[in-house]
Amino acid sequence: MRSLLLSESSASDPGVARLFPPAYPDDLLQNLDYERTSGNGLLAERLAGLDEAEDALTDPRVSEERLMALLRCINDLRLVYGVRLDVKEETGRADFTNPDDLATFDVYLWLGWFVEHIVGALGEV
Repeated sequence: MRSLLLSESSASDPGVARLFPPAYPDDLLQNLDYERTSGNGLLAERLAGLDEAEDALTDPRVSEERLMALLRCINDLRLVYGVRLDVKEETGRADFTNPDDLATFDVYLWLGWFVEHIVGALGEV
């Protein structure tokens, strides 16, 4: 995820575009101005969230804040995979004949399961 965020942009990768949707989709100039003034800050926030998520994965006792960072990162990764695989609500394993795409879809499903369990854990906090 870090490599993707540092090497691609909304213009070069549809998955990154999903993570940074246009603030003003109907006004190209206003949206470009928003990206220019806020884009680096949004990217920095996501990168900082990755640091927190990595810490959460290595710490046996995770704070609610770190768990939220982990949730955001996992959900971001799931969104990128979903865009790359063109997942729709009715998409299933049978829709993938390419073994690499099927493996990626399985990871996508597992990430959804993980998100569900993190949300459940947060509900218990």
